[in-house]
Amino acid sequence: MSFLRFLMLLSLVVWVGGIVFFAFVVAPALFTIVPSQHIAGLVVARSLVALHWAGMVAAAVFLACSLIATRGAAKNVLVLAMLALTLILQFGIVRRMEQLRAATPNGDVSALASNDPARAQFDRLHGYSTKLEGSVLLLGFITIFMVAREGTVAERAYAARH
Repeated sequence: MSFLRFLMLLSLVVWVGGIVFFAFVVAPALFTIVPSQHIAGLVVARSLVALHWAGMVAAAVFLACSLIATRGAAKNVLVLAMLALTLILQFGIVRRMEQLRAATPNGDVSALASNDPARAQFDRLHGYSTKLEGSVLLLGFITIFMVAREGTVAERAYAARH
């Protein structure tokens, strides 16, 4: 069972750690260093796709291990919520942002006027994306705490029996 718990924690740490690294290192660095906001945005978009797929795999690993190894539905509900948000991000918001980018001359949404309807919609979707990704991150922190705490509770119960 400890190996399954290890896989559960590893899947969460990879997923949540990827979000932290992306949000606090990759995206800010790109928009600071890369001279073109358009090129930085393309790299960020491609990175988000990889991050979302990693999250989907991590959710599958976590849920499979959790169903075998542990009791309690709360952490599974949180991971399912994380997965649902990730699916909405990837197949709803990111897909729509890519469609807007493809319909824009040269694919450069940042070149559109700030009052352009396509730019306004892209910016609105970007705002939703940021909020949903932040929600996945918060739920991930809570789930990591729950799984880590579960181990200490189990260890205390074991020690009390022996």
